[in-house]
Amino acid sequence: MNKKIAVITGSHRKGGNSFAMTDAFIKAAEAKGHTVTRFDAAMMKIGGCHACETCFKTGKACSFDDDFNIIAPVILEADAIVFTMPVYWYSIPSQIKGVIDRIYSLVVGGKDIAGKECALIACCEEEDMTVLDGVRIPIERTAALNKWKMVGEVLIPGVLNVGDIDKTDGCRKAAALADKI
Repeated sequence: MNKKIAVITGSHRKGGNSFAMTDAFIKAAEAKGHTVTRFDAAMMKIGGCHACETCFKTGKACSFDDDFNIIAPVILEADAIVFTMPVYWYSIPSQIKGVIDRIYSLVVGGKDIAGKECALIACCEEEDMTVLDGVRIPIERTAALNKWKMVGEVLIPGVLNVGDIDKTDGCRKAAALADKI
């Protein structure tokens, strides 16, 4: 079954390691016939949630009109959401955290977002796998809260410089993740 997949990235480095894995995933997903819509959150204007709870009062997901309102309709229509990012200071990069926080507007707005699939592609500089917990746990908890099924995670430690991902199996694992959606 062909699915609609929303891919949301959180890195500024277009040629970086998480982008390489993202590209590998997208190529494999499209080869399977899925429709992929990619948003590079770091290159967009997306603020955090203001907790005003005026979600969808203006007809858009958020009353504070920024690029999240471009992403929200795609998330609503998606069968699967894939978050891709590097670890920044042991956590989710702020560039993608705004998107995750603003998903709140879909819930407050009464939109049915349950039943989607979710996946994570992430990498970090350090070799210690627990460093990836700072992105893995919040994504897993977000998925559970929204009643999304986690279908897979690609977590690659030990990559910092552009091209380091080529010394790992990260791109192969990211491409194989498309088989799980």
